[in-house]
Amino acid sequence: MHMADALISPVVGLAMNAVGVAAIGVSAARVKKEEFCEKKIPIMGVAGAMVFAGQMINFAIPATGSSGHIGGGILLAGLLGGFPAFLSIAAVLIIQCLFFADGGLLALGCNIFNIGAVPCLLIYPLVFKPFLRGGIGYRRLTLASVSASVLALEIGAFCVVIQTTLSGITALPFGAFSALMLPIHLVIGLVEGIVTAAVLCFIYKMRPEIIESSAAGERLGGVSTKKALIALAVITVAVGGVLSIFASANPDGLEWAVGKTAGNALGGEAALGAGGAVFDEAASIQEGTAFLPDYAFAANPDDPAGAPASGLIGAGITFAIAGAAGFVINKTAKRKRAGTSG
Repeated sequence: MHMADALISPVVGLAMNAVGVAAIGVSAARVKKEEFCEKKIPIMGVAGAMVFAGQMINFAIPATGSSGHIGGGILLAGLLGGFPAFLSIAAVLIIQCLFFADGGLLALGCNIFNIGAVPCLLIYPLVFKPFLRGGIGYRRLTLASVSASVLALEIGAFCVVIQTTLSGITALPFGAFSALMLPIHLVIGLVEGIVTAAVLCFIYKMRPEIIESSAAGERLGGVSTKKALIALAVITVAVGGVLSIFASANPDGLEWAVGKTAGNALGGEAALGAGGAVFDEAASIQEGTAFLPDYAFAANPDDPAGAPASGLIGAGITFAIAGAAGFVINKTAKRKRAGTSG
């Protein structure tokens, strides 16, 4: 559901980028204030890397000619809590945009809001966590994961429709675009919910304290997370380095809906005719930063090794940046507390 620049106007794009920056700033401040547990810093890095790899796996949706992939917001929030999860997925989306040209630079704020803020800052506290208040178990965890994932995808998809409408994209009428976006993302949300439930139940069985501490907003006690980290790392390598080869080539739900609505099944975004100095500048910046555009080797896009290489490299970058962000925030908070007490 990564939006391209052609789907929005410069005004909407710049406004949403400001919203994205503000959300990142507020989340960082909240993580610092709530004393993010040091034990969760490596989980933040590994889980972010896993979501990066997971987003590369487009699964075909039968009888539609479309495909979908997980967003990962609810999965990250279940492991980390809402604010750390948002920072982690924001890192994923920024890396995808700058280094892999996945999603437009002008539309980056829209993508951070739709894929990150909606699930982590809205749906996680209002839908996911209430399911677990009566006690965490596999049934409740599954219901929470599926319900929250579906709602997050549906609201995120509807936000896309609103953003294109506010941008004045007349080729995507509100009613017709909504009628395609919401049903296709309902299906994608159901699949994401099942995947999220499977991973969270697996981690809960292995180390329930990780899920319990996030749901309660508490620090992770004196327990070892080594086995859980290894398990998440193995999943990341398997998904990014192996399964990415078999990802569906069908357009994802957003591209499919745009194509169908704009009357051009595979080239809907191009048919919108967006252009101008702002779009050209954004495209120029991306061309300069994306060393693996569209998850392929720039010199040889048809090389099948491009996808697994992109999956592993992207996951590694995400691990480094997301983990470093958690480390820096934690250290800054410690220095501030030490200065206050002194």
